[in-house]
Amino acid sequence: MLEVKNLYCGYDGKDIIKNISFNVKNGENLCIVGPNGCGKSTLLKSIANIIDYKGSIKIDNKESFMLSRVELAKKVGLMSQISQLYFPYTVYDTVSLGRYAYSKGAFSKLSYEDKQIIVDSMNKVGVYDLKDKMITELSGGQLQRVFLARVFAQDPDIILLDEPTNHLDFKNQIDLLENLNEWVRNNNKIVIGVLHDLNLVQYFADKVLMIKDGEEVSYGTPENVLKDKLLNDIYGMDIKNFMVNILQKWA
Repeated sequence: MLEVKNLYCGYDGKDIIKNISFNVKNGENLCIVGPNGCGKSTLLKSIANIIDYKGSIKIDNKESFMLSRVELAKKVGLMSQISQLYFPYTVYDTVSLGRYAYSKGAFSKLSYEDKQIIVDSMNKVGVYDLKDKMITELSGGQLQRVFLARVFAQDPDIILLDEPTNHLDFKNQIDLLENLNEWVRNNNKIVIGVLHDLNLVQYFADKVLMIKDGEEVSYGTPENVLKDKLLNDIYGMDIKNFMVNILQKWA
């Protein structure tokens, strides 16, 4: 279980996230929504203990900053938005980095179990046939799936995803979310994802956290959070009416 209470965090002494509280139980998917620049990525970084925070972030009743780096890697996996690539690793080598927390040392060899988990993770997201390719040769969508396979190989209790459907076509977006949903249900895990497409939020989320200007606006089930007035206030447009009009064009 993840429990966040009265959380403040940011950069250079300035709080971006202000007094946010929520909890996520094992077996649940949480989607974080809100306009650009509201602090969604910053919130994920605080949960991953990449940036300092005030307040409380407890994972299985233990404060996250008290966990060692290896312990935290077994608890939390973060897949950030794709940025510049620095190392020309193969797809297999990239996914195998997810097993680092389970190695016995920097130069230890992968165990048979490690190799099975790596292959299974690549198959899960459909990149096994790319295993010998350099990641610098991949498209954005392929790379996104490789990084997700690396997080699966890490096998954490909580996966944090920052706009995971970026660069993916519609089929691969649905496949990715269904893979995540299956992983959560079968392994009693937690996924927390930042998503902009509210249709995908409706499809995927058990809980939704809506934030604006770093503050919590609403938290609960999609039915309770994604209401007309709230959406209009947050996004400055009639989103539901827009989506209904688009849907009618398919009729």
